[in-house]
Amino acid sequence: MQRYGFTLKKSLGQNFLIDHNILHKIVAAAELDKSKGALEIGPGIGALTQQLAKAAGRVVAIEIDQRLLPMLGETLQAFPNAEVVHGDVLKLPLDKLVEERFKGCSSVSVVANLPYYVTTPIIMKLLESRLPLEHIVVMIQKEVADRMAAKPGGKDYGSLSIAVQYYCEPELVTIVPNTVFIPQPNVDSAVIKLKVRQQPAAAVDDEAFFFAVVQASFAQRRKTIANNLAGRFFTKETKGKLEVALKAAGIEASRRGETLSIEEFARLSRELARVLG
Repeated sequence: MQRYGFTLKKSLGQNFLIDHNILHKIVAAAELDKSKGALEIGPGIGALTQQLAKAAGRVVAIEIDQRLLPMLGETLQAFPNAEVVHGDVLKLPLDKLVEERFKGCSSVSVVANLPYYVTTPIIMKLLESRLPLEHIVVMIQKEVADRMAAKPGGKDYGSLSIAVQYYCEPELVTIVPNTVFIPQPNVDSAVIKLKVRQQPAAAVDDEAFFFAVVQASFAQRRKTIANNLAGRFFTKETKGKLEVALKAAGIEASRRGETLSIEEFARLSRELARVLG
């Protein structure tokens, strides 16, 4: 970095991982082999990219910061199976990229140390794009990892937990102290492994409406599910329909959103759609 006169940009959330032990844990969690591909987001100076290139048959790393491209060219010189794509992952057509760059690979996994400020939008783009992924193994802020893996009933369980678990089975791999980064972030991190489901966790007729119901149910965590939903979908005149939907879904009006499972939210969204016509 000194040789290239490179200075870190806070605006891009640049915290580079430099601990080999953690790098190996991330790569091991992805279960890669030479028949598989790895898509990396934000390779930085290429420390994780090198380890991925040793384990996988093909590696494509997406980097938004043009200043890093010469450094990546140097650190990845010995790895002809690794390629860097310059661009913003939130704007690139990932379906096309995966289809074109990973031809011949038996499967593809996303493996990355994600910038904290944009973790959730990236994860949701990966999931909502329905990319043919095997795993998503990412280093993220510990607090966000806890929310992704949370079970119903806990304070961490919310709309992010449901969105992630609808598409994936989450597993916390390891907690990571801030000392393994340059520069050190102010928070601890975690590596989370998301095993992408072949089918969503629950049968849902209208996914957009299902997620709207989930969001509404957590609008004010202290409120009951009936009060949150009434405020979002019903008027005073139609409130009786909400009681009908809750009863048909087998859900007590006094419960809070954080106590409902994904299956219960799926039942509830079906019944709400029915009464709302």
